Amino acid sequence: MNQQDIIDFIKQSDSPKIKYAFTDIDGVLRGKIIHRQKFMDGLTDGFGFCDVVWGWDSSDTPYDNGRTTGWHSGYPDAPVRIDVSTFRQLPWEDNIPFFLADFSHGLDNQSSKYGLSACPRSLLKRVATQCQDMGFHAEFAQEFEWFNFRETPQTLQQKNFQQLEPLTPGMFGYSILRPSLESAFYHDLFDLLGQFDIPLEGLHTETGPGVYEAAIMHDEVVRAADKAALFKTAVKEIAYRHGAVATFMAKWNADLPGCSGHIHQSLWNLEQTKNLFHDAAQPNHMSKLMRQFIAGQLYCLPHITPMFAPTINSYKRLVEGAWAPTTITWSVDNRTTALRVLNHKEAYTRVEHRVSGADTNPYLALAASLASGLYGIRHELTLDIPASEGNGYTDKRNGILPTNLDEATRAMANSPVASELFGAEFVDHFTRTRDWEWRQYLRQVSDWELKRYFEII
Repeated sequence: MNQQDIIDFIKQSDSPKIKYAFTDIDGVLRGKIIHRQKFMDGLTDGFGFCDVVWGWDSSDTPYDNGRTTGWHSGYPDAPVRIDVSTFRQLPWEDNIPFFLADFSHGLDNQSSKYGLSACPRSLLKRVATQCQDMGFHAEFAQEFEWFNFRETPQTLQQKNFQQLEPLTPGMFGYSILRPSLESAFYHDLFDLLGQFDIPLEGLHTETGPGVYEAAIMHDEVVRAADKAALFKTAVKEIAYRHGAVATFMAKWNADLPGCSGHIHQSLWNLEQTKNLFHDAAQPNHMSKLMRQFIAGQLYCLPHITPMFAPTINSYKRLVEGAWAPTTITWSVDNRTTALRVLNHKEAYTRVEHRVSGADTNPYLALAASLASGLYGIRHELTLDIPASEGNGYTDKRNGILPTNLDEATRAMANSPVASELFGAEFVDHFTRTRDWEWRQYLRQVSDWELKRYFEII
């Protein structure tokens, strides 16, 4: 359907309701239902949306260090625009029309028409335009792991998030048996997500009680991020309808593996007829372009780690032996490194970014992946770091990843590389939000502290 087809469909719809949403800086979907007439009226000039969504955290607590908006600005409206091309229908809500929005100042992807510097989707659109201007089509996909619990939002509060009941017990990775216990939920995930234009390449259990993994079909990078951003909320909504709660925390339990949000990425010619990462004449079939892309990602990684690990909890996942990387490394088909090259077939030759967790904002994670790879191409970096063999956790020749959010945020805030990639305004806003997150954590007293110190000290 082209834009006019979609508008005609909305005009002829029996429902007067339209739902639209966008992600805030944490990847949380914010939005509302509006009347069909308001939707039509806003197609030309956009809508006003309270810019507090860029001035508070994931718990709706206003930042005390914001510049984009705050008490000092009075939290005015900011212009939001619905992207008509993102039209889909909500199959679990009577097929209500749904759209994604962002805070771009224009209706197209021209780099001069990007708006609010805090808007993640606008940032990714700008990076995608840079990629296209360089002559490349970016084909990306994100995959997610998440845990499911036989709980409700009410029981989570009543139990203080303790002694939660997993959807199914035991360590059953790649199990055919365990999903049969919740077959209605399992099949609804695959079927309803597909109807919501988030087709899955695969869905299976991972190792851990009640944990699933899904790989989303690859697509152009902005559309891939759209699907990934919607995936997380869609899974939670589908879970609600089956008496379950889904979590995409990076690490909910110290004794269990964490939840990844790996990013699969490749560059093609603009006609999408040739995978530019593949060169049969080169070692490991890796083209010069692919090697520059990887070199850029490795070089930029310590400068932009918070975009792949944005929360306090993210760094509990990035520990040795937990199926997540800790070193600035790459490899060919090795799951212990930060970047993993997959080169079994020309059409599927790609780089898997394994630092990214399930707790990421997909727009920011994919923007960081693509921008850092393009950095390597623009600067013609050479991949001087040899591929890791065996245990990547022990390969510290090129350094290690930051070990906490404070360390990672300080590195990004002071990095000219980050500013070159994303602009000083975005870096300032984003790192201020991460600094706020760190300071909220420092004020808390954890269960670990109580158990360790309460009686003995």
